[in-house]
Amino acid sequence: MRKKNTVSVSVIIPVYNQELYIGRCLRSLLDQSLDREQYEIIIIDDGSKDKTSEILKTYKDEIELIKNKRNKGLPYSLNRGIKASKGRFIVRVDSDDYVNKEFLKYLQMHLLYNNEMHAICCDYYLVDDQENIIKKVNSMDNPIGCAIMFRLEHLIKIGMYDKSFNVHEDKDLRIRFLRKFSINRVALPLYRYRRHANNITRDGEKMMKHYKRFLKKYKKI
Repeated sequence: MRKKNTVSVSVIIPVYNQELYIGRCLRSLLDQSLDREQYEIIIIDDGSKDKTSEILKTYKDEIELIKNKRNKGLPYSLNRGIKASKGRFIVRVDSDDYVNKEFLKYLQMHLLYNNEMHAICCDYYLVDDQENIIKKVNSMDNPIGCAIMFRLEHLIKIGMYDKSFNVHEDKDLRIRFLRKFSINRVALPLYRYRRHANNITRDGEKMMKHYKRFLKKYKKI
């Protein structure tokens, strides 16, 4: 049985071999204007083989850590975090990104005081590896899988993430969510989406395989 909501917001962070960035990500989330007792940070370590685990130990009093015994993939890890959450609202933050001090408070307030809203996203800055701003991005024109705060019950209702999509899992979730619900937008760049070599270069064959599966699933739409 699911535990009762004991916090307002659950931040879900899947991580795999992100020793260079996870510390920056967590520091930004621990420096929020939202009262600390109102949110939890859930980390799902998907079998990291670098120093990620050692870094996470230094934050053990501030995070809820879930460890996969072996690498299970992004959607599996995200679903595990959602199932473990105690918050009314769920937001995903990627381990190589970071956020503005007002990130959680602004998104939480919109859902808290607008019961008709199902989910809320914010705009983001695209930044380079040195955290220089490349450009401001409209999150509706160029959506990403992060920086969207959902009501937990709606994520549960659509079945959370499809574990067959290790790539495009965010697009698949968004399509299914928008079939039943809506996503509103805050036109403030409260999220920092980092562009670096590791997230630009991916296995082309793997990407194409998942893209074909994605197209096959939604070809009738």
